[in-house]
Amino acid sequence: MGPLQIVLGTLAVLLLVVSVVYATKAVRAMLRIFRTGQPDPTRSGPVGPRLKTLAIESLGHTRMLKWSAIGAAHWFVFIGFYGLFLTLVEAFGEVWNPEWHLPLIGEWALWNLFVDLIGAATVLGILYLIVRRQLDHPRRKGRDSRFAGSNEGRGYFVEAVVLTIGVCILLIRAIKVAADLTDAPAWSHPVSGALANFVPANPDLLSIVAFVKIVVSLVWLITISRVLNMGVAWHRFSAFFNIYFKREDDGSVALGPLQPMTSGGKPIDFEDPGEDDVFGRGKIEDFTWKGMLDFTTCTECGRCQSQCPAWNTGKPLSPKMVIMDLRDHLYAKAPYLTGATKASDNAPDFADYSTLKASDEQVWASGYARIEGTNDAQAHRPLVGTLEEGGVIDPDVLWSCTNCGACVEQCPVDIEHVDHIMDMRRYQTLIESSFPSEAGVMMRNLENRGNPWGVGGNVREEWMKDLDFEVRQVEGAIDDDVEYLFWVGCAGAIDDRAKKVTKAVAELLHIAGVEFAVLGNGETCSGDPARRMGNEFLFQQLAAENVETLNAVFEERPAGRRKIVATCPHCFNSINREYPQLGGDYDVVHHTQLLGQLVEEGRLTPVTPIDRKVTYHDPCFLGRHNKVYTPPREILDSVKGLTTQEMHRCKDRGFCCGAGGARMWMEEKIGKRINVERTEEALDLDPDVISTACPFCITMLSDAVTSKQQAGEAKDHVEVLDVSQILLRSMAPVGAPGTESGPGVGTEPDDPAGTGSAATQHD
Repeated sequence: MGPLQIVLGTLAVLLLVVSVVYATKAVRAMLRIFRTGQPDPTRSGPVGPRLKTLAIESLGHTRMLKWSAIGAAHWFVFIGFYGLFLTLVEAFGEVWNPEWHLPLIGEWALWNLFVDLIGAATVLGILYLIVRRQLDHPRRKGRDSRFAGSNEGRGYFVEAVVLTIGVCILLIRAIKVAADLTDAPAWSHPVSGALANFVPANPDLLSIVAFVKIVVSLVWLITISRVLNMGVAWHRFSAFFNIYFKREDDGSVALGPLQPMTSGGKPIDFEDPGEDDVFGRGKIEDFTWKGMLDFTTCTECGRCQSQCPAWNTGKPLSPKMVIMDLRDHLYAKAPYLTGATKASDNAPDFADYSTLKASDEQVWASGYARIEGTNDAQAHRPLVGTLEEGGVIDPDVLWSCTNCGACVEQCPVDIEHVDHIMDMRRYQTLIESSFPSEAGVMMRNLENRGNPWGVGGNVREEWMKDLDFEVRQVEGAIDDDVEYLFWVGCAGAIDDRAKKVTKAVAELLHIAGVEFAVLGNGETCSGDPARRMGNEFLFQQLAAENVETLNAVFEERPAGRRKIVATCPHCFNSINREYPQLGGDYDVVHHTQLLGQLVEEGRLTPVTPIDRKVTYHDPCFLGRHNKVYTPPREILDSVKGLTTQEMHRCKDRGFCCGAGGARMWMEEKIGKRINVERTEEALDLDPDVISTACPFCITMLSDAVTSKQQAGEAKDHVEVLDVSQILLRSMAPVGAPGTESGPGVGTEPDDPAGTGSAATQHD
């Protein structure tokens, strides 16, 4: 041990003490901040399934590997960070004594081989990620970059730290080999053994490199301890907790049902709410502690942003930047939340704080960095508000969301973007009465007429008149011989295009000999549009009315015989996954699931070849929200002569039609129309038919196809059809009247499936 080792060793120990003190204070500060959030008792158990999910997602990197090459590179960096932690411990000994090894395992060949290979893989992995960041950089791709809006400086810092530490690990081992300071066999250090040919056999240099490794590691720890909102670094620790405490204990993503509104950790009783109940999220402290953990864990990787239909069509919503804005505001307001600082009684003039200029990468994020630092303005900022109001989240950002779930599906650390956006909408709708005016018309229609269109009378029964068989209607309890209650839905009973699907499904069930019945005028809206607007009170009213009706219908039936089939994925999602929150438990299937089963059983047999090219569009609430991807495709595959081709964005990466999240009832005033973007993607494949399985998708895609046809940008024969319509078209006997030619799909009252369409011609 020479003077160099004594000086470096002493400095290393002092730096360790400082970093431990800073890190301890940082963790305690985070926990104090999290405790200011609302409680959420649903996150703690069951322990076994949650631990299993944690192991699968972290060790297996299942969510990261959705992007395979990047996921693989990150896995090696991940394994290197945790698996090679003992090399940092070893470095402290090597600073004092270059010949020092870890007790017990220091010369173990398998350990040395692990360190050598993982160390090299870490270096290669981070180099690949560095290259990918540069190739995807906003300076190259602008808004199309998934890093647009991310803090590039922090990303570079973390990458530099990982790369430096990885190189130091290999250099230390190479110098040991060169200086003959290790007895491990040569096969256990293939990489560092090769590097040993290029480094000096100098023990002092080994101590210096070990010191550099320690300094870089501890400076990183001190830095992130001082910057609590550095998610690109903190996710290395918080991601484990975020995954463990995710919404669904079975490991599935936070999609499908919205959670009931809670206050103080308990669902709100809308019939008798408490005086202090918090309705939605109007302030940052209204979020639960898990929400705050979500914000802290965001890595700014931009996967959510790259998949978001709103962001991809020029709108200000980026799921990533929503979480970043909430995170930065949380930590800026933290001293006021924890009581360390007292806010003034009056809000300041926010115009004085609106002079910050966003960076080139952040220029599209309307709310990002409007107010910087910890100050009195942070304590008074409205969570949702315009630039002039000092809002953290701009209203245009909040109302651009289609609830498609692409952000949640892609997030590698299980952030629950949709839930947070919906909770902010709930506050805006129920407390502030602030929402797009056209959506107010829809909600009034739901209140007064029980459907979004505001249509009255016996409209829900009109679709049955053109069928050549009688559709049974339920009065009281459902007849014992009826297998399925057919939930028609508002669109299926009112919208002309959706009524054709309703008729097609009814025809197919009749052909297959499935006994079904409908509620007719006994139906009212499922409540999905109201809930996705944030009007939880109205949803509770509509859903409670339907649950009462359905429970009466199925009163005599046990579980397993309370069967419902729905054509609308939104109704399907609400009745199947949200009504249990109100005491309504039913066996709900989507019509594509039931029809697929009937085809498989041979009860429906397509006989007429359809020589057409079809591309299928996944409805978000059927696909991502409920994981129903296969049945519609199997139905299409069963139709002879049909050629299918997938769009580039399909299945769990499918692109929204633009109607979800109650956007069906709001004007799209910013950027490109989402339905046009999706339709153009479909038309690029030159299809004859764009197929889907949702009435909202049919409306949005049909409107876009029509506009393209009028502009001469789409062939006149291109149709938008539900899967059921294609299946019914194929059920007509070859040569039957109407199968050779006709004026157009579904234009004749007795032709709901469009067997008289020109697109069914056969050579």
